[in-house]
Amino acid sequence: MSQISLEELQLAARNHALPLEALRFDITPIGLHYLLVHYDIPDIDLDAWTLEVDGLVECPLSLSLDDLRARPAVEVTMTMECAGNGRSYVEPHVVSQPWLYEAVGTATWRGVAVGGLLDEAGVRDGAIEALFVGLDRGVEGGEEQAYARSLPVEELLASDAVLAYEINGVPLPPQHGHPLRLVVPGWYGMTSVKWLERIELRAEPFDGYQMRHSYRVRMDEDEPGEPITTIAPRSLMVPPGIPEFSTRERVLEPGRCELSGRAWSGAAEIVAVEVSTDGGASWAHAELGEDRLGRWAWRSWSFSWDAEPGEHELCCRARDATGAEQPLRPPWNVGGYKNNAVQRVRVIVR
Repeated sequence: MSQISLEELQLAARNHALPLEALRFDITPIGLHYLLVHYDIPDIDLDAWTLEVDGLVECPLSLSLDDLRARPAVEVTMTMECAGNGRSYVEPHVVSQPWLYEAVGTATWRGVAVGGLLDEAGVRDGAIEALFVGLDRGVEGGEEQAYARSLPVEELLASDAVLAYEINGVPLPPQHGHPLRLVVPGWYGMTSVKWLERIELRAEPFDGYQMRHSYRVRMDEDEPGEPITTIAPRSLMVPPGIPEFSTRERVLEPGRCELSGRAWSGAAEIVAVEVSTDGGASWAHAELGEDRLGRWAWRSWSFSWDAEPGEHELCCRARDATGAEQPLRPPWNVGGYKNNAVQRVRVIVR
């Protein structure tokens, strides 16, 4: 793995990932949920803040947080993952936020259904996209911009997307988008715009930087590439034993070892998880736990391993109902996106 630069270290220091041992929690504690802040956390005067819903609507809306809380509330429990998760494992090296495996978390979000609010505003004929604009501003690709992304209206109206003002039963903290953010189940985290200030219904596709250039899979900088949408299947295990401080190499005693972890996919339900204890040379089926958290959240799995003395490389891979399965090796693209290659955990049994 290539060494990271000072610039990448700055990004890594601002953002944080899920400690893999926290996979044991069904719902990720807020402080352990992965976090990516593209620019700065904005300073928002809640007394002056409103959400504007405008563009191609019959009835434009201007709503305070109290107005939103007065509307019928919905909840969704969902696993959110950064599209750049696993970036540090691709070669050649991609310069960006240096994620390993852990840019993920599962939370329960409470707020107002996006579809219900759009119905209230009255989407006019000809509206094909809804643009979500945040209050966080920065410069990227040489362009000064507010972080903004769009979604097709038809998909939004049919989805479980929520304008969330709470996470895990408490108001959104500043780093997670207070006072309001979008959450879109099944899609990578870049879709869930934070510090939301405006929703604009549009007759043409939004051509902003985050849609035109960023978060697209392409093999060359000059290609338009394919937009990133739903989360590819992935599984992660809780590393067994205890870690060596700097290398995080695992050490454990010989004998029966219960391996466990989580698996998820944005496109379809998880149907299988397999585990390898020899670096992927052979595989055995793990046992899937009950689907207790709902369609959009990860699912637990477990596997019983007779750990014999020596060095081992543990791997896990998931498959969803579409037949999509994690690859053994990291795929490369310009942004280092959607690298869902199998997790590898080096273990010394002694």
